[in-house]
Amino acid sequence: MSRYFGPLRQLGFVVNDIDSALKHWIDVVGVGPFFFVEDQPLNDFVFRGKSSAPRFSVALAHSGSVQIELIQQHNDEPSAFREFADRGLEGLQHVAYWTTDFDRYMEESKNRGLVELQSGRSGSGAPDERFVYYEDGPYPGTVIEISEVSGRKGDLFRAVEAASKEWDGSNPIRDMRKVLWS
Repeated sequence: MSRYFGPLRQLGFVVNDIDSALKHWIDVVGVGPFFFVEDQPLNDFVFRGKSSAPRFSVALAHSGSVQIELIQQHNDEPSAFREFADRGLEGLQHVAYWTTDFDRYMEESKNRGLVELQSGRSGSGAPDERFVYYEDGPYPGTVIEISEVSGRKGDLFRAVEAASKEWDGSNPIRDMRKVLWS
């Protein structure tokens, strides 16, 4: 548990081939079901202080209380994911903490001197679905994300976790949009 942000809630993996990554996590690791979206909705996305429009696929599943996120970027727009892949890396890119008190977490991050890498709003793009990523240290996979889990994004995350508790191996890849926009 982080003494600053509470329990770690997500491991975010940047992958070159999301289909192969899904197959590995489902068939080898046994984690699922994954909720997949081909083109992740983003709003007000900013990378290193400049607007950007990355397009990427996302798949979410849970193992216990930790969410697994698989991310494959499909264009060359600047983002932390593109930067990670362009360094020849694949795998764990970030760890995330979730909050319903986003402004307090932002203030804590600022007070600790963390440097913002990228930010925006995901999911339905509502004002209560903000995220921010902070620069990593000298080790790949140490980017910190703070994710606001209010509104529909919070509903999605709770649905993904609930599905994992009863998963029997059937229907391993599901349409995230059916949960997010239902």
